[in-house]
Formats: sequence, C-alpha cells, structure tokens
Amino acid sequence: MAILDDFRNKEFLDQITILNEISGSKDPETLAGLVELLKEPVGDTSIDYMVVNALNAVLSSNEDKVIEGLVDSHDGYRVLCIRVAGEYAFSRAAEPLAQIAASETDSDRLMEVLTSLTRIGDPIAADVFRANLGHEDPFIKASCIEALGKLGDEASIEIFKGLVEESEAPDRFEVCDITTWKAVEALASYANDDTISFLVQKLHHKNPTVRRIITDALVTIGAPVIPHLFDAFEGGDTDNKILSANVLGFIGDRSGADGLVAAFDKGLAEDHNVRYAVYEALGRIGTMKGIICLVDGLQEDDELILMAVIGALEKHVNPGMIATLTKLVTAADDQSDRLAQAVIASRATTIFDALYDNAGAGDALIDALALSKDPEIVGQFREALAEIGGSRAEADMARLPDIAGGGRKALAADDSRSMCAMHRAILTDLGYEPVIAGNGEEAYDFVEQGEEFDVIITDMNMPVMDGMELVTKLRNTPGYEDVPIIMVTTESEASQMDMAEKAGVTAFVTKPFKPDTLKAKIEELMD
Repeated sequence: MAILDDFRNKEFLDQITILNEISGSKDPETLAGLVELLKEPVGDTSIDYMVVNALNAVLSSNEDKVIEGLVDSHDGYRVLCIRVAGEYAFSRAAEPLAQIAASETDSDRLMEVLTSLTRIGDPIAADVFRANLGHEDPFIKASCIEALGKLGDEASIEIFKGLVEESEAPDRFEVCDITTWKAVEALASYANDDTISFLVQKLHHKNPTVRRIITDALVTIGAPVIPHLFDAFEGGDTDNKILSANVLGFIGDRSGADGLVAAFDKGLAEDHNVRYAVYEALGRIGTMKGIICLVDGLQEDDELILMAVIGALEKHVNPGMIATLTKLVTAADDQSDRLAQAVIASRATTIFDALYDNAGAGDALIDALALSKDPEIVGQFREALAEIGGSRAEADMARLPDIAGGGRKALAADDSRSMCAMHRAILTDLGYEPVIAGNGEEAYDFVEQGEEFDVIITDMNMPVMDGMELVTKLRNTPGYEDVPIIMVTTESEASQMDMAEKAGVTAFVTKPFKPDTLKAKIEELMD
C-alpha cells in the first residue's frame, strides 16, 4: 500500500510521522500525492507546512519534475518549483526561468525567478538581469546588480559606475539606497584595475555610509588596491589622503607601510590629520620602516598625534624603542611631560611596564598617572604596578588617587584608539564617567541596554555603523531627542556638515583640535 493512501483520514501524529519519513527518504513515488496535498491542503497549518517541506525534499532530487512544475497552472506549486530550482542550483532550469522572467509582470513573482537565477549562476540569464536594471522596484534592481556582479558581466561595469556617480547628485547623496550599495559591491567583485581605480576615486563619496561600504570593499580586495591608494594619497586632497591611509592600514600589507613611510619622507603628510592617519596605519601594519617612522614621531608636540604614535608603538614594543623613550621621558622638559601623559592616556601598559624599570622614567609616569581623574585608567595601572611588585611599586601605588565613579555619563564613539583615549581624558577631566565605543553599532548597543547619557561625542567615518547612522538612530530613540551630540570630523565639505545637522548633530569640532576646544564645546552645550 502507498504511504500516502488515505492520508487525510489518518491521525495527526501518524500524518507527521509519514511526512517526516518522506522528507528523509525523498521517495519519488510520493510526488503525485504530495502535489495533490499541496493543491488541496488538509487544513491544519502544521500539516500543510510539513507537506511543503516534504515536497521540497522530494523535488530536490528530481530536476525534470521541477522544470515541468515551472509552468504548472497552480500558483503555489509553480512558486515552489521556482524556489527549488534556485535552492539546488538546477542548471537546466536556467533557460526556462530566464524565459519566464522575460515576460513576468508581477513584481513578487519576478523577484522569485530572479533570485533563483542568481543562485543558479548561469550566464544565460545575463540579458534578463540587464533588462531589469531599470526596474522601478529597487529590490529587483539591486538583485539584478548583485547577480551581474557575481556573473562577472563586464558589459554592466559602466552601468554600475553610473549608478554610483548618480548617487552623489545634490538631491540623492544624503541617502545610501540599496542600489548604490549593491553597485559598489558588484564593482568590487570584478577587482580589476578599472573598477578598483574607480572605487578609490570614490573613496570620499559624499555619503558616509557609501564611504564605509567602499572602504570595506577595498579592504576585502586587499593588495591589488595598494598602488591605486598611493596614487590617491600622492595626488588627492587632505580627505583623500586620510581615507587612503586608513584603508592601507586596514589592509595591513608591508608594501602599504613602506609606501606611507616614503610619502612621509616626501613631505606629503604635513597636514596634522594626514600625519595622524599615517601613524595609525603604520601601527596597524608594524613593519621595521614603519616602527622607525613612529619612533621619530615621538618628537611630535601635538597631544592627539602623540597619542596616535604611542598607541601604535604599544603594539610593537622593542628594546631600541624603549631606550629612545626612556631618554625622552627622563629629559625633564615639556616633551617628557607630554610623552608621560600620552602613555597614561593611551593606557599603554606594555610600554609602561618596560619604562618603569628605569626609576626616572617610572617617576615621570607615576607623576602623570597621579594627575588622572579616570578611575578606570588608575585602576588599570594600579594592577600593572601590583604585577610588577616590589617596594617601589607599592610606594607608587600609595601615591595614586582613589577616584569615585558615578555622576554624569558621556558616550564617545570612534574607531581610532588614540581618539578614544583623548575623549576619555577630556571627559574625565570634566567630571563625566566616559563610556567608549569603537563604532556606531557598539555605541548604540549601550543605549539599547538602557544606559543613559548626558552628552554624546561621535566621529563621522567609522566601520560597521558610521556617525551619521548613529545620530539618526539616536534621534529616533525615546529619551535621546534632545541629548547634545557633538560630531568630531576631518570633513572639509559644507555638504557633510549640512547632512549631519539634518540628522540631528548639535555641534561640530573639526580635527585637528586641542583638548580645550572640545572641553569648551561640551561645557557650552551643557550650561
């Protein structure tokens, strides 16, 4: 007797057992019975759902029946066959699916067909995808962009470039739509000189979310991007230099560090913000030439840049570097004070541990630490001293202040370790308890967890979630409609400021800045 005989009259548990057995066996003899149950459902939601699953399992090993079903008169069965053809990448289904797509007028069904064609990945569908690049539905359009990128369709490259160009139009650049996002990803998938060069040229796209997507795409491509980034660094404006240095650091290739050092030697990093970006990139890569350049950077007198140098060197401590630092920190001049403060503010515990061996350097560091108002920093170095041990370390621990937490809270978001250190130092000096996040998503997680903040500081360009998206989400969160938000940025274009103000930014501080500048802005907003 066939397993589905008298199925409708069986007990519920028996029906479940039968359908589970069919899903496991994929018995083609059950196909007709399952199709009949799909077209005329039992009426129990659970059983009807299991019928679809069982039918999917049986069709998964029967390409011919799936192709037949693509033109079945029953909508439900036809859609199921379309989905199965894509899910199991049935290559012979590509041509009939392309024919269906060419004449399909229903957007939902067209999307089903295009999705399956994308999964199958047969070039025969390229004409259909191209034909729908102008579709009014942005999701259909985006699906076609993605599919053509996966197919490596070179005829579409100029179209994708055009989409990215159009996204910077005055009436469009404030929003990153899905078609721009997919066009960038598609261009990146070709990874040839033409598309890489174009993406590097668009690295400073007017929309910060598009900038983030382009950055991520270039980092994913990796080493082939490096020559193009050097071209942008040498010939671009300040913003392009900064963004190019950032990407070179994220890629982490030795040739990137060598090229940045050469650019530094040519005098192409005279701008404070560019120099800051170069130092951070060299710290991420960590070559010998880069470390030598960073050691030279210990002579910098700008507080933020010096923290970038110390933060970068913290990852690459070596005896020669420590010898140089020891000499500088024990010099008892303004620079020695700045260096000691930078080590403490950057929480550079590895450097601290190495310098502490020298009594003079250790005293300079403890003097700087004793001035800190940050309980977290004091606690971290207290632990470092306890681990070092000995009577000198115990005496120094006794010198450290006991700082109570609590009071007003501030949130700061920046992907730069040294900028985070700077924000922490500024906020604690003003009596705030700082909460630090490495990107917008991390920052918003604190808000979602119920944290309440009196003031928020954010960078504009960050990975994962940029500052603009963070501000928009905050302003749509109950309780954060009027919380002061300060955006710290290197952006030079007025359009970027206008867009940020529309998103809900209260005030701006432009890099490079002195700590007192940000302190004054916070106090002004909180009065």
